[in-house]
Amino acid sequence: MPESVRRPRLPSLTGVRFLIVVPVFAFHADMEKPFGDAGVADAYAWLVANGAWTAISCFFVLSGFVITWGSRPDHSARGFWRRRAAKIYPLHVLTWAAALVLLAVAGHAATARQAVPNLFLVHTWNPDREVFSSLNDVSWSISCEIFFYAAFPLLVRWIRKIRPERLWAWTAGVIAAVLLVPAASALLPDRPPLPFGSGSVWQFWFVYVFPPVRLLEFVLGILLARIVLTGRRLPIGALPAALLLIPAQLLAKQLPFLWGLTTPAIVPIALLLPALAARDVAGRRTFLTSRPLVTLGSWTFAFYLVHRLILDHGHRALGAGRTFTTPVAAALLLGAFTAAWLLAGLLHRCVELPAVRLLAAPRRRTADATPPSPPVGPPAGPAPAPDPDTGRLTEAPTT
Repeated sequence: MPESVRRPRLPSLTGVRFLIVVPVFAFHADMEKPFGDAGVADAYAWLVANGAWTAISCFFVLSGFVITWGSRPDHSARGFWRRRAAKIYPLHVLTWAAALVLLAVAGHAATARQAVPNLFLVHTWNPDREVFSSLNDVSWSISCEIFFYAAFPLLVRWIRKIRPERLWAWTAGVIAAVLLVPAASALLPDRPPLPFGSGSVWQFWFVYVFPPVRLLEFVLGILLARIVLTGRRLPIGALPAALLLIPAQLLAKQLPFLWGLTTPAIVPIALLLPALAARDVAGRRTFLTSRPLVTLGSWTFAFYLVHRLILDHGHRALGAGRTFTTPVAAALLLGAFTAAWLLAGLLHRCVELPAVRLLAAPRRRTADATPPSPPVGPPAGPAPAPDPDTGRLTEAPTT
């Protein structure tokens, strides 16, 4: 697809974001341990284990894909960074302030060592878990995204130079690098031990949190977008690729903890996202392109930033560490899920979109002026570049 051709929107990649964020919520709900029945609690923990790890990988790859899809060679780096900042920071600052207040009220006030780097989204560069998991702890993935955005103009310029027939080889190389990351973590200190799973805090930080390592998944998304844009043949369709996620999740439960974080699902993700995009390019409509899913998909960045606060501080309000009967616990989780989506919709319309309209547009027309960028994330027929008012072409939040 030539760079000058107006590209179709990708509603499937917006709708799928709703499906991707559900396991993230389910995993964080398990961290609250609401079920009083030990058997139910264990079954729920087994069911949701590893789902969030896979979801975040998918969001990172998706982020690289849709940003590349909406990018043009004549787009300026400064304009891109301005639009990304307009998208990310208003909601982040709002939820950062909310977390600061809620922690203070709970008697666990954040320190300056935690709050300041978290505010500026540089906290994931510190291997101290008290820092990279501080305040609204899901913001660690937004910190990674900020690094991705900083690198994107240079990365996409390099990747555009790759000959189309070599794109799959480069993709295989990046996937191999992702698969080898846990092995490289063995070179890091094995102390202090991680309080969950196995391995050390240093090793977990390197495999799962460190921005340059997670950049591999973002680069994978850039390559996959170029594969679709250049008309390369895709190995399998969307349904078989999605079904491959099932054995990948089962495998993740059997692997050593650090190996189960990102490695098992990276191949199914790399097959699924371009297949979904190809269906959109072909004009095929599915349940992922339905209006409800596309709408909820456009709210996922806001949902991602508020859901953990609702789960954590909502549970604290009911009694920290308190457990409930199975029907009550299920009802509370359903209530938290619904409340998070309602609040996300409100924040999307009242904060996210107005901030993008106000801050993302250049103050004056320039020769390289570019259209508003798509929502994060992470995030029918010929259409202009992504429109933030529709949420049709979006990228990942990024946990």
